[in-house]
Amino acid sequence: MNEDPTQAVAAAPRPARKRIELPEPGAAPQERPSLRALVGAYVSLTKPRIIELLLITTIPAMLVAARTEYDALPSLTAVVATLLGGALAAGSANAINCYIDRDIDQLMRRTARRPLAKHQIPPRNALVFGLVIGAVAVLGMGLLVNWLAALLTFGAIVYYDVVYTIWLKRTTPYNTVWGGACGAAPVLIGWAAVTGHMSWMAWVLFAVVFLWQPPHFYVLALKFKDDYAAAGIPMLPVVAPAKRVAVESVVYGWAMLAVSLVAVPLGSTWLYGSVAVVAGGLFVWECHKLLGRVNRGEDPKPMRLFHWSTSYLTLLFLALAVDSFIM
Repeated sequence: MNEDPTQAVAAAPRPARKRIELPEPGAAPQERPSLRALVGAYVSLTKPRIIELLLITTIPAMLVAARTEYDALPSLTAVVATLLGGALAAGSANAINCYIDRDIDQLMRRTARRPLAKHQIPPRNALVFGLVIGAVAVLGMGLLVNWLAALLTFGAIVYYDVVYTIWLKRTTPYNTVWGGACGAAPVLIGWAAVTGHMSWMAWVLFAVVFLWQPPHFYVLALKFKDDYAAAGIPMLPVVAPAKRVAVESVVYGWAMLAVSLVAVPLGSTWLYGSVAVVAGGLFVWECHKLLGRVNRGEDPKPMRLFHWSTSYLTLLFLALAVDSFIM
């Protein structure tokens, strides 16, 4: 715990650029992809599985906001517009991320099948696609919902692509921690879409997701640390011992559990509180099991915590959604 991982950033291996093979003179031109394949490539740019996870936190936040502020359900128009806008915004951020990271994506096995890494889409087209759907998302949120939700949506896109992707990801092992702000933004966006302002409950739910993200992504980076090392990305597992990663996961896990319980005195019922204690306790237990395997020199099996962390977030916010009906 005394080592400063930032000192190892400079020593991290830099990505080796791959040569792009040009076709031989007179060679037959490559066959153009089918419309279905092209559409699939653009959809893949948006990283749909990440979008699903982000939307899981948006709907419950909207339900709780409407029930606590107005003792009613959010309007169907606001829900649909926020979900569509949120999906487009997340897709925009992810597509621009793929454009920025196209040089390192082809160096990592986990990302080598992404459309730009496989040269399925021209980089310029991917960038334009990301910018266009992002503009549609922000304007749609502003015109159909409210401008605070639109401003937060715009800020989340910029933070993810400029602050995280361009700066934090490539310069500091704490990229996962500070990059968590954009991943937790859907909670604030959903709340603002209903109320037009923030409240303590909104910030508590934001903090839960913010603290959840380091353990969630630490273990993924631990699984693929050789990939990140080959690309010169200073993720914490690349520049620090596995024990440091496991200890920090335990610390963030306990902090997440503690903050999740703050929602109870703010208005949540026994249902949410019970799920927060049980699911959060299992999350922390998995963090400690990871630390135990590392201390014993065993295979850390990081994906066990990764998969449970996804289940935890889903269960917690599902309980929050159901809880909103019995507040």
